[in-house]
Order: sequence, then structure tokens, then C-alpha cells
Amino acid sequence: MDMVNVKINGIAASVPKGSTILEAARQIGIEIPTLCYMKHINEIGACRICIVEANEGRGFRQVTACVYPVSEGMEVLTNSDTIQAARKTTLELILSTHDKKCLSCKRSTNCELQKLCNEYGVDQTSFAGSKPEYELDTSTAHLVRDNNKCILCRRCVAACKQQYVSVIGPNDRGFDTQIGQPFGLSLNETPCISCGQCTAVCPTGALTEKDDTDKVWAAIADPDKYVVVQTAPSIRATIGECFGMPVGTNVEGKMVAALRRLGFDKVFDTDFGADLTIVEEANELVERIKNGGTLPMITSCSPGWVKFCEFYYPELIAHLSSCKSPQQMSGAVIKTYYAEKMGLDPKNIVVVSIMPCTAKKFEIGRPDQNAAGVPDVDIALTTREAARMMQRLGISFENLPDEEFDSPLGEDTGAAVIFGATGGVMEAAVRTANAWLNGATEAIELEAVRGTDSIKEATVEVGGTPLKLCVASGAASAKIVMDKLAAGNPEGWGFIEIMCCPGGCVNGGGQPIQPQYVRDTIDLKAVRAKALYDQDKDMPLRMSHESPVIKTLYSEWYDGFGGHKAHEALHTSYVVRKRY
Repeated sequence: MDMVNVKINGIAASVPKGSTILEAARQIGIEIPTLCYMKHINEIGACRICIVEANEGRGFRQVTACVYPVSEGMEVLTNSDTIQAARKTTLELILSTHDKKCLSCKRSTNCELQKLCNEYGVDQTSFAGSKPEYELDTSTAHLVRDNNKCILCRRCVAACKQQYVSVIGPNDRGFDTQIGQPFGLSLNETPCISCGQCTAVCPTGALTEKDDTDKVWAAIADPDKYVVVQTAPSIRATIGECFGMPVGTNVEGKMVAALRRLGFDKVFDTDFGADLTIVEEANELVERIKNGGTLPMITSCSPGWVKFCEFYYPELIAHLSSCKSPQQMSGAVIKTYYAEKMGLDPKNIVVVSIMPCTAKKFEIGRPDQNAAGVPDVDIALTTREAARMMQRLGISFENLPDEEFDSPLGEDTGAAVIFGATGGVMEAAVRTANAWLNGATEAIELEAVRGTDSIKEATVEVGGTPLKLCVASGAASAKIVMDKLAAGNPEGWGFIEIMCCPGGCVNGGGQPIQPQYVRDTIDLKAVRAKALYDQDKDMPLRMSHESPVIKTLYSEWYDGFGGHKAHEALHTSYVVRKRY
């Protein structure tokens, strides 16, 4: 590798040729502030916060560190008086059109703009004048766009483009520039797939999930309501970040304790629904293989992916598994089987789910999601919303004792735990299919589909027949896979897992906000996923069909695996969506 010698703030360093000043500085432990930069995704030098002084033999001049390459003998000053003054002026310019209602902003204390203003002593602006006013876009079920807080960094635009859909972008020019949809459409009028990746990367409060916590507080306070909460597999590996705990810390026990202190009547584990999904999905796959059904079968547990398929590949909807997602299956069981066991009227049960995914807010309103004649799930909260509820009550999360989920719908297997990582659904399904058709008694370790690569493949033998598998995460990767499927499936895939968000649910749009520096320097997907695989490895039961609760449910309620009653309650249908 060719190297070049540079000096940054007087520190000599040898860095790879072609590195930007920002990359070179990070290699020697010097951090240059940024607002628009996203590694490999949004490297445009638009915000000007990363400005530095560089001398290439012609004297020092100001350049943007995120896009300017180093050269042999270059000298760089990252924090000179001139640079600090320039950054402060830029921050004042940003604030001149910014809605500065920090006290009520969801991103207060976790806002990258606020942090920089604190560091540079900017609490007001010298630039008075016209300030644009924008109406909030609240047209979707999953998010709120507040352009009054937008700083035009275009991170959201880059994230949306990375997801292929590109339904947002800069409109108008100059002072009138704003981020929005084409032709003045509301977001709900576009083929937005509700993934929420834009909310995860926004440095301010311009994009946030639609807050449904007041609905939960009201339900808990209603003496006539029986309020149940369920938590997705990935939440145990992420919610601790909201309380300052290291990325990848498994806080299952503390999470249960905190939710119980919020006042829920029962705290259940959506892992139960994940086990249920696997049993139904494995059964559906076996039936398709045996009876000449539509193959390859594609998983359906990611609502953003399902919506993507309905918008962009409606002619391939038949490939989708008809299984509901774990969230919806859990809700269906709570309002049917559990309600009867407890003598409860399903109409008085409020099912709240804690999810990594903003698309879950959309999913609960889908048709054909009402096994008991009422919605399977009433309220879907993101990880961030759940954490805010805990913070509001002053719960000292890190000091809580570990507690266990309530029985019986709090019991699970290792197969369910890994649902939160890309490849986890595939591995869990193959474990059960392998047991049913090959007679295996040990859980298969499907290493080939683990990891954070966007597309992975493997081949397993199921019932004496080779089955080629494909795993994709991120909507852009889904497009690659679906284009091949539309072209006749030349790869010969028989079973495909697709998750909407890159890396799977551990990187969902509703997960804890991390500063872009952390996202650039830590592989959040991998670290969070490791916590799930570590838990799976130590579980006594690692195949979904081995769960005693699942066995009891099918024997007492669903008349055995593959029964009609289970299909009626746990499967759903899809619609063709018009993009415009």
C-alpha cells in the first residue's frame, strides 16, 4: 500500500495514499467535527463544519477535511483560532434559520448540532433576518418531519438513497432549499417503505418517530384495560445504549424490570412470537417443497421489506411467506389463546410492542391483522420511545435487578433470539426444517448466513434435497435479489430471507440514536448482533419447535402443527401498492 507522510497539529503520521484529511486525522486519534458526513454514504462537504487549514507548500488555506485528500508533506491545522472562528460563524448561520426549541425537542442532549454549539460557545446568532416557517409532515404512521429543525445536511437523503427508494431530496434552491418529496407530495403519498433509516441518521430533531407514548400512558392509567407489553428479540441488545451502557450489552433482565415498573400488567417476550413464526414458516416451506408451491419462499417478518415488495415487485408477492411477523403473531395469541385462559375480553386487552423498527407502527394498521376481531397489536413503540418512558419515571436502569419475563409467553429458544440479526431468521427456520425432514436433534450452526454482508448464500440438505439459501439485508440488496428472481431465479434459490434494514433489526430505524462518529467507527450491526448470538449459544433449547410453550399452544389450541386454526390466526395477506 502506498503511504504518504503528513503532519497534523504538529504530529507526524504516515497514512494510506488517497486518504482524506478526516480519515488521516482519525488514524492518529484526532477528531474533526462533522455534521453532514457519513462514511461511504454521504461524503459531500456540505455543512463546512469539518473545515481545516492545509498547507501543501503554498501556505495554509481552508479546505473541507471530509473530502480533501492528503498529499506528501502536507501540514494540517484542525483547531487554529482561524478555524474555530470559522466553525463558530457557520454554526451561527445554521442557527439563524433553526427552530431553537431545544427544551422540548426529543433530541435534546443527543443532538449533534446542540453538542457543537455547546463546544463552540454558540447560544445565539448574529445573523438576524428572514426565517422560513414549515408545516410539519405527519402524514405517515411512523414519523414526523419538521423542516424547521432541518440543517440541510442531506444525511436523510443519503440514507433513503442507500435504501434504493429515494423518496426524499432537496427541493428549490438557495435560501429556499428544503428537504421534501417530489412535486410537493406528502410523505404518505410516496412509496416510502417506513424503514426509518432517515430518523436514525438525522443529526437534529428534524426527523423523529411518531411518538405514541401518550397512548400507552393513557392505557396504563385506565382501570378497565389489561395492558401487556412485548419486546422484540433485538431490544435486549440495544436499549441499554439509551442509558449510557456500552454498545452490544445484553440487558434483558434490566429491561424486563424497567417495563414492569412502568405499570404493565404483563411483560412478555416477542421471542415467543419469533418461535411461533419459525414453526409456521418452516411448515409452510416444507409444504411448498412437497406440494410444488411457489418457490423460492421469502420471509415476511420485516414490514418494511413487505411494503417494499408490494410497491416495487407486486408481481412477485406470491413468493412471500404468508406468515405474520412475530409482533403480530404474539398479539394474535395474546388476544385469543391467552385471553381465553385468563378469562379476558380481547377488546379490553391493550397489546404494546417495543420494536427496533418504525415500520412496525405501519404494520399494526395493516388489514388482515386481527385474529380476535380486534387489532392484534394496538401500539408499537420504538426502542427510543420505551427508553424515554423509563427516563420520564426516573427509573435508574443500570441499577435495576435482573427480572424474568412473565410466563407462559415469556419463554423462548435460541432460535428466536437470533431473529434480530440478518441471517438469524434463516438459521432459525433451517434448524427446524432440518429437524423435521432430516431427523436432526442438534441445532445446526449456519455460519455461512451470519455476519453483516449485505447478501449471503448457503446450501443445506433438507429431506435429502439440496436447498439453496439467500439472505439479504437493506432494501438496496433486496432489489438486487428481486431483480434476479424476476429474471427467472438463475441462482436457483429455494428460500430467501430479506430484512429491510442493513444488518437486520439490530440496525432498525427505531434503535437508539448514536452520533455519526460512533456509526463511522464502530460496526453497530456486528457488535449488537454478537450479543444475540452469544445468548443463543448458551440457551438450553435452540430450536423453535422444541419450546414447551409452543408445543402446548399447538396441542391445546391449534390442533397440531400445520392446522387450519393456526393458519387462520397466524397468517395474513398482501396488497399491490401504486408507487405514484
